[in-house]
Amino acid sequence: MPTPPTTAPGASDTAGATGRRRWIALAVVLTAAFMDLVDATIVNIAVPSIQRDTGASFGAVQWITAGYALAFAVGLITGGRLGDIHGRRRLFLLGMGGFTVASALCGIAADPGMLIAARVLQGAMAALMVPQVLAIIHVTFPAHERGKVFGMFGAVIGLGAVCGPLIGALLTQWDILGLQWRPIFLINLPVGIAGIVLGRRFIAESRAPKALRLDLGGMVLAALALLMVLYPLTQGREMGWPAWGFVTMAASPLVFAVFVRYERAKARKDGSPLVELSLFKLRTFVAGAGVQLTFGALSGLFFLVWTLCMQLGLGWSPLRSGLTGVPFSVACSAAAGVSVQKLVPRFGRKVMQAGALIMLCGVLLYIAGATRYGTELTSWQMVPALLLMGGGMGLIVAPITDAALSEVPSEHSGSASGVFNTTSQLGMAFGLGLSSVAFFGVLDGAAGRDPRATVVDATVTSLWWVAGGLVVIFLLLFLMPGKARTDGEPRAAGESGVTGEPGVAGETGAGDGADRSAVPEREPASSSASSSAPLSSSEGGRRTTPDSERTLVH
Repeated sequence: MPTPPTTAPGASDTAGATGRRRWIALAVVLTAAFMDLVDATIVNIAVPSIQRDTGASFGAVQWITAGYALAFAVGLITGGRLGDIHGRRRLFLLGMGGFTVASALCGIAADPGMLIAARVLQGAMAALMVPQVLAIIHVTFPAHERGKVFGMFGAVIGLGAVCGPLIGALLTQWDILGLQWRPIFLINLPVGIAGIVLGRRFIAESRAPKALRLDLGGMVLAALALLMVLYPLTQGREMGWPAWGFVTMAASPLVFAVFVRYERAKARKDGSPLVELSLFKLRTFVAGAGVQLTFGALSGLFFLVWTLCMQLGLGWSPLRSGLTGVPFSVACSAAAGVSVQKLVPRFGRKVMQAGALIMLCGVLLYIAGATRYGTELTSWQMVPALLLMGGGMGLIVAPITDAALSEVPSEHSGSASGVFNTTSQLGMAFGLGLSSVAFFGVLDGAAGRDPRATVVDATVTSLWWVAGGLVVIFLLLFLMPGKARTDGEPRAAGESGVTGEPGVAGETGAGDGADRSAVPEREPASSSASSSAPLSSSEGGRRTTPDSERTLVH
């Protein structure tokens, strides 16, 4: 039964999560966040090995990655609300257990179909596990310590971005026990089991005093509408672009319209729709979500195509491919920290627009190098372009969340955060589907040519798509606030400033999702009974709650 905290508000955010115990709990949840990020990025580097071993088609390869991203995105908000309702520790452990089982199924998959199904299950379990991470951190540590803790969280996210491809490259290159690519998933088993054992002992249970209800109908409608676009886009090329695929994609907006009507009815009925539709009346939020969606799509397209190019087009080993990406990751992490702490407070949106232009210059430089050198392109020749692309990305991804949510009312701040993080994952899935046209379509039309040269040409074509997307992002950023907010200006509940320091001392709900930026800009808000939106406050299933209302279960 829920019991009130035994300590005074502000003295400790959890009774029983004190001293060494809470730091062990922090290590467990940060490990879970690291596992999720690594698994979202580790697969690309092993794609050629997976193809050789299982005979997977290029369409199957797309689903191996896109299935994870789509399941994660669709379940993210609901996973947060389930934690608010049934307990964050319970859902975290359930998600981690399911994630571990799904990883084992991925590792023993006998064919591409089983691997895709296991990856979808893995993404769904991540949607239960990951939203609880920031919530558990928030209720475990007092306000004066959260700045340091969220700094550690940001460091783990940055480390995961660098380590994911490298871990995948090493495990694939070493071919442990002749298992080829399978250890990239099997490595999660000991980590997951240890996390479950330690989590049961050291993580204190917590729930939202007034959690939003689930919106399973909205989740099903949203998933259906997205699949009606992604399935024919991904599979259409291999099926010869049948007419039913175009009909299905054309009908998707109708299902989205039904979803909107359903959400409005749900809001009137119990105030807990999956998505708080009023958010889309805010220009800055819509523009920010557009940037996030486009950036996710460009990331999904670029990283898959680039990995295939290095191994299939340039003939490199997985390890060399993974090491070649290090300058990109390092530049992205460094630029993210500088943008949030130094540049955005002074120059506002111009920093993000400069990031889009810098990244565009990197893409164009890469295109020039690939066009000139073809299959003879070297790692060192890539470095200048990768530094520009990584640095430009860092200038955008770190501050975009704070900018997009700057005009969101406090009662919807958590909901907006949830929608925003979900949008990123949806963009990733869409970008992977788009590779059917931008990359694999070029391969199909180049029969009889040198296969390696064809892969490089297809990569160049895909990069022109990336360049076009960056132009769109640059233009969307004109709709964002011109300058960063000052400390004296009002801020939505649960938000933090651009420096990444925590904003309010309220409870963090589980559902605001996983912010994969190099530096977390805000703390998610908590569950709200009266509001309606996805991840927190109104939508996500929580609202900002004073410390005196925080409810813990021991």
